[in-house]
Amino acid sequence: MPQEARPPRIQDVAKLAGVSVATVSRVLSNPAIVSAATREAVRDAIRQTGYTVNFTARNLRQQQVGSVLALVPKLANPFFSQILSGIAEVLRKQGLSLLVLDTHGATDQPDLQAIAPYLNRSRSDGVIVLEGGLDPALFARPGCPPVVQACEWSEGLDAPRVLVDNAEGGRLAAAHLTGLGHRDILHLAGPRDNTLSQSRRVGFLEGLKAAGLSDTRRIEGDFSMRAGHEAAKAVMAMSRRPTAIFCDSDEIAVGLINGLVAGGLRVPDDISVMGFDDIELAAYVMPPLTTIRQHRAPLGRRAAEVLLARMQQKQHDDSTVLPVELVVRGSTAAPAR
Repeated sequence: MPQEARPPRIQDVAKLAGVSVATVSRVLSNPAIVSAATREAVRDAIRQTGYTVNFTARNLRQQQVGSVLALVPKLANPFFSQILSGIAEVLRKQGLSLLVLDTHGATDQPDLQAIAPYLNRSRSDGVIVLEGGLDPALFARPGCPPVVQACEWSEGLDAPRVLVDNAEGGRLAAAHLTGLGHRDILHLAGPRDNTLSQSRRVGFLEGLKAAGLSDTRRIEGDFSMRAGHEAAKAVMAMSRRPTAIFCDSDEIAVGLINGLVAGGLRVPDDISVMGFDDIELAAYVMPPLTTIRQHRAPLGRRAAEVLLARMQQKQHDDSTVLPVELVVRGSTAAPAR
């Protein structure tokens, strides 16, 4: 009976490439420290031999679980999809899985009892926190894996942050609307204690001040379409309606437009609306939504890279702020005379 061929080993790759086993390992785990010619030789040998990394064995040797946990508020929110995709892209190259936990579940508040059991090294090798409303004490317990904050953040949590320039987004929104000639602008803000809302508010007020405006009316809610739809009722009831509305998220703006149109107003003929985030839906609502674009996949990739550096005890940035940009579409125009 013919003997079954054994699977290719790392030694086979090293022999074919003419390098040491240690060099092959470096190409697989940290290719940046290996010359381009050596990387290509090793990768060509991997293709020829059909060698694949046994991640389970590697994780056992390194005393790793082989997964990273992402804590996400309200997973149904489409905003997080590209961030999670960016995280998964980086982890996949390292043979790590991405676990996602909805911190709110079916409630409006974080479910701390459901979260706490996952914050130990027997469940994950690292944690990316995408919610700023969690108690920092959760992550101070013995055995908690390395933590990185992304998108949202908590002032009390001592962990690296990967954010977008929310204040600049607020300034860009104010500059766009005032540049069109708007002087009576309503701000539909997120929760007052949310760090995203606070940063966007600061930037928005700075942008208004630069245009010679001292303040603006504000309605607070959450970041949901429901909040925008409810706000539309309040706007319709105002004796003096604003000529433009800046929303702290695209979901708020979509709900708002739906409510305004249902109430008989035209966007942007009667009132301009703009959002923040540039989720996929923003380009397909009617009219298409003017917004502030966050580059969410790069944010996710950078958060994963910083976490991997922490897990490997390598040098990393404590704070990364990614740029945003204004995307002008059909939901904003000069105010009607």
